[in-house]
Formats: sequence, C-alpha cells, structure tokens
Amino acid sequence: MQFGVTMFPTDYSISPVELGRAVEERGFESLFFPEHTHIPVSRRSPYPGGGELPKEYSHTLDPFVALGAVAAVTTRLRIGTGICLVIERDPITLAKEVASLDHLSGGRVLFGIGGGWNYEEMEDHGTRPALRWRILRERILAMQQIWMQDEAEYHGRFVDFDPLWSWPKPVQKPHPPILIGGSGERTLERVLDYGDEWIPIGGRGNVPLADRIAELQRLAAERGRGPIPVSVFGVRPDPKVIEHYQEIGVTRCIFWLPPAPAEQVLPVLDRCAEVIKQVV
Repeated sequence: MQFGVTMFPTDYSISPVELGRAVEERGFESLFFPEHTHIPVSRRSPYPGGGELPKEYSHTLDPFVALGAVAAVTTRLRIGTGICLVIERDPITLAKEVASLDHLSGGRVLFGIGGGWNYEEMEDHGTRPALRWRILRERILAMQQIWMQDEAEYHGRFVDFDPLWSWPKPVQKPHPPILIGGSGERTLERVLDYGDEWIPIGGRGNVPLADRIAELQRLAAERGRGPIPVSVFGVRPDPKVIEHYQEIGVTRCIFWLPPAPAEQVLPVLDRCAEVIKQVV
C-alpha cells in the first residue's frame, strides 16, 4: 500500500514548496492538490460535505502552478491533481499542461479527474451540468490522442480538431495514469472506459466501498484487464482504518491536511507519518 496526502494550497496556508519538501522528507509517496477555478457567490449547489462551504474553496491556488513548484524542490514524490475539473478547461491546453508537468517532474504525475459538483462554477465555463460527464469523456479521449500521437486529431460532438502537433509528450507511457473520481452509479464504468485508477472519497456513496472494489475488479477481469488500483481520499490516520482499507483492496491511502500555516500542518503530517510506521 502507498500513502499520500492532500491539501487545498491557498494564499494563507503553508506554501506548496515547504509542504512538498516536508511530505517527501517524511517518506510519503504522493501529494495531491484539488481544483476550483473560482466559487460563484451564488450558493445554489449545496456543499457535498454538508454545512457551509469552507473558505479554502475560494482561495485555492491553481493546481498545476502549485504542483510545478513542488516538482522543482522534490525528486521522488509523485504529484497529483485530486481532482482536476476537466470540464472547466480547454483539452488542448490541458494536455499541454499535464505533459509539461510530467516532463519537468521526470514522470511523476498522477492525473486525477472528476466531473465536479458546483453547477454554477461549471456553467460559468460554458458547461451544462447534465452533459459534464460526456464532455469530460471526449476531452480525456482527445487528450490521450495528443499525448500518444505525433499528429493527433479528434472528432467528437464536444471536441473536434484536425491533425495537430503538440510537444512535449509525457514521460510516462502511454500517458500519466488517469485517476477517476466519484462514487456514482456509473463511476466504475467510467474507470474501465477511459481511466487507469479509481479515487473515491472515503465514506461517500450508498454502497459499501468493499463491495464496489470487488465489483470493479470483477468487471476489469471480465474485460481482460488486470487489477485496478484504488486510492481513497480522506483516510483517518488510524491503524485500524488503514488495515481495513488494505484488507478490502485499497492500494493508496490519502490523508487530509488542513489548509493552514506550517505550524498547524506539520504536526498533522507527523502524526500521519507515525501511523504509517505503526502499520508498516
């Protein structure tokens, strides 16, 4: 099992550079940053976590800029989006950003993606919420062509471009792992369709995670694929919780860190590292 952490990098929290160094020094495998380009003042879309929307959602840094800073001061740490809102980005530009980050980091990118929950936010980017998963799928398939082909083209309903050139290509072949977020009814089909891994949030969904993982692996075997890695966000730093996740087939546990100054974040990080030592 691998262990990672995730935090909203904000304009008031520990810097990505200091955090990245601290995470790698403590032996974690990965660091994930989420994405929200903005938060509309309208609060029509309820916060999935319940209650008021936390401050960090409207203060988070751009994940690719922040991860680039982390890549520059680390050598082994895998750097991931958790998750990137593909439906709010141009696919040609996004393909360039992911490939550039993978190139500069020496092949350390984990490309976590999702459809998002804030309808007002995606509508500001011109995406109809009811179409977001179909749009996301085409954008990912188009990006895969850009990453894998010297002359890439894609012709779909939502993405359409003639042959183009775009370098650099990702270091990882055929491209960085695509980690699909979500816990909905069709999530597993999406993972099998255009993903490489699954990244649910712990405690979300109406079906026990153990059952969903078993279903995912059964479907993968039926399609001739090997076991699909499963990362869980929001893992409580408790040896019993980690052991349970390991038993049900989770391959990466990701701990939440508070978006706060270093004096608050580093003790939490140390606690997570200590729990890992107990388990390992």
